[in-house]
Amino acid sequence: MSASHIFANNDPTHGAKARSTWEIVRRVATYLRPYKLMALGTIVCALFSLACAFAYPKLTQYVIDDVIAKNEASKLAPVMLVLIGAFLLRELFNGIRIRINNEFEQLVILDMRREVYGRLQRLPVGYFDNRASGDLMTRVIEDVNNLERLLIDGTEQGTVAVLSIAGVLVILFWMNPLLAGIALVPLPFLAGGALWYTLTAHRRYRKQRQAASAMNALLMDNLQGVRQIKAFNREAHEDTRFGQRAENLRQGTLGVMRVWSIYSPTMAFASALGTGLVLWFGGQQVLDGTLKVGELVGFVLYLALFYEPVTRLHGLNQMLQSARAAGERVFDILDTTEERTAAPATPTQKVESALPAPPTYWRARGEVVYENVTFNYGAERVVLKGVSLHAKPGQMIALVGPTGAGKSTLVNLLPAFYEATGGRITIDAHDNRSLALETLRTQISVVSQEAFLFNGTVRENILYGRLDATEAELVAAARAANCHEFISHLTEGYDSRVGERGVKLSVGEKQRVSIARALLKNAPILILDEATASVDTATEKLIQEALERLMAGRTSFVIAHRLSTIRRADQILVLRHGEIVEHGTHEELLACDGLYAKLARIQNTTFIEESFEKLADERL
Repeated sequence: MSASHIFANNDPTHGAKARSTWEIVRRVATYLRPYKLMALGTIVCALFSLACAFAYPKLTQYVIDDVIAKNEASKLAPVMLVLIGAFLLRELFNGIRIRINNEFEQLVILDMRREVYGRLQRLPVGYFDNRASGDLMTRVIEDVNNLERLLIDGTEQGTVAVLSIAGVLVILFWMNPLLAGIALVPLPFLAGGALWYTLTAHRRYRKQRQAASAMNALLMDNLQGVRQIKAFNREAHEDTRFGQRAENLRQGTLGVMRVWSIYSPTMAFASALGTGLVLWFGGQQVLDGTLKVGELVGFVLYLALFYEPVTRLHGLNQMLQSARAAGERVFDILDTTEERTAAPATPTQKVESALPAPPTYWRARGEVVYENVTFNYGAERVVLKGVSLHAKPGQMIALVGPTGAGKSTLVNLLPAFYEATGGRITIDAHDNRSLALETLRTQISVVSQEAFLFNGTVRENILYGRLDATEAELVAAARAANCHEFISHLTEGYDSRVGERGVKLSVGEKQRVSIARALLKNAPILILDEATASVDTATEKLIQEALERLMAGRTSFVIAHRLSTIRRADQILVLRHGEIVEHGTHEELLACDGLYAKLARIQNTTFIEESFEKLADERL
């Protein structure tokens, strides 16, 4: 495969479930409920503003037929004052409407965005394995904004437009039924055009939203991987990839605009045709003496107030189709099943014996048992096959094996990042499926191989382990993790910012900060993906000392990469193809002269995974 095709077919977005326009509108409307008075206020102000606008055609008719035609100059000033007053009230109500609308709009955006973000926080880890971060950001920011426009503008403008059309129609038929009927001649064309646009626009807007999401996903990916891009001199390659995504967005946007450029002028012409027909027949009535000039002018001005909301409804239809495409993507998040937060009433799998619930404030002793645990990603990819192990409180369990053997999956099942598809896992005899996730995860600290730091200060990152920790506890954890010294030499000490993903710190420094965070949490069970392989010897020694303090008195699961790390393990589990093929202490496994012993002979200080790959090549 050529370099130009790398990632070419990798779609970072997932198609959302197709939903009807009515479903989107109905669900979006639920966000109005907490703010009914504000919604009513915007509509009432808009209606008062519209009522004041209705005075203009009638007063104009009066001025032409009763003031100018009859040469009664004394009536001109009072009528003009009334007209100016109507204009003033119209803009006053309009200003109040805008003020209420802005507050209303921001409250609804806040509610929607917080709900979508809150749901994202509570989705299972597997959901994020299959979706690009940039795509999810687009949904939280841009798609929520599109939904909000439908909610606010659609509610107010749609309601006012419909009421305005109904009110003006009554006035038009009251003034001149014949001309009112003529004015409705273009209505079937307007309705037919709106129906056609509604039925065809959704596909174009969906394509546009997906293209925007794909471009944002690539942008975020490249910003996070900018060092790799520069290291491999792939700037031109990434320029090409981004250009392709941007071109897709351009084409998607032009597809929407192209149709709108035809649809909107066509609907405007249909409206203008109605006005032209009214002037034609109305002008004839004026010439015949059956209609006054002022009445015709007033009728035409009211007709403008009829077609203006019709045009606005066409614009709202465009907004509706855009919101429908955005709504499908937002509700894809909101409709995804959350990972369980409380203990389930009925476990997803049968528990062989009734297990007592832990106390409310429970600290585990650290006894962990895996009983015939299986796990698979879909029916075609089995990762773990009947794994059983027993870790006593305070023991260190080392996991070794080649890449893809299932080591990370095995430890990820313990805090329920993923749910086992068979068997069970217990902590102090409590099935981890019977525990609320907050209770379960309070018992477990995780130190990943690639330490992740948030874009904040060193203090904030360490306190993430326990937000209510005192300054003394913070410093004690930093000292135990061998990071207090280097933190003290930073420009602002513990208040120094670490940059995005901790970019301002070295790999070893980031790892020690993450160890301090785990020490501050003080959980009885530790999951450790050892991270000393990519640091120098001196830094490795500091990290190893910190890890020894962290593991002291805790049940530890260590995914080992160096033989030196696991010599002291209470149990060493050798995994291959999702099964434990050997287990025992370092000495016991050497005495068995099996796979582990062959690994030990291949390397003393080299990486265990590399040795497994060598053995795999020899088909051991």
